[in-house]
Amino acid sequence: MSRLGAYKNLTLKDRIEMELKLELIIRPATAADIGGVADVFLRARKELMPFAPLAHSDFAVCQWIADWLIPTGDVAVATETRGLIVGIAAISTVDGVLWLDQLYVMPSRVGQGVGTRLLAEVIANARLPVYLHCFVENKRARAFYERHGFVAIAFGDGSDNDEGCPDVVYALQPDETQPANGMGLSG
Repeated sequence: MSRLGAYKNLTLKDRIEMELKLELIIRPATAADIGGVADVFLRARKELMPFAPLAHSDFAVCQWIADWLIPTGDVAVATETRGLIVGIAAISTVDGVLWLDQLYVMPSRVGQGVGTRLLAEVIANARLPVYLHCFVENKRARAFYERHGFVAIAFGDGSDNDEGCPDVVYALQPDETQPANGMGLSG
């Protein structure tokens, strides 16, 4: 069967999901992305993590994104070809250690490869290990990171985060088969 024939045999849902995955573009965030980044961040936090209410107002979050997050230069966005931002990833380096600080996907795009593409971008451009925090109750995110090779290395009671929710530190350790090739989302 030809590729076109195989495509025609897919259900409409499968065709849409396939096309959405193919049309994803990962690029560095710019000041023009503040609104889209804030939309993804706020919607993901509110809809996917109701157990961890935001400790700051929407306005304060938008201000933080505009004044601090995007200006750091280590933020990537996943966009559809029309330019709609559907996912974000942000990294930082603290004392020589790379942290994945933010990885959020628009709730309507969860399970469609957006988070995997963003995480792959981070890992491809990082010197391992990579560390991250995740809320203990965020079972879907925990399973996602574990599927991608991250291992839980420490648990906290929530006293060290704004939300006061128990959290876990994950690490992706170096593997002899994976070369270390620098740091940063922008290559």
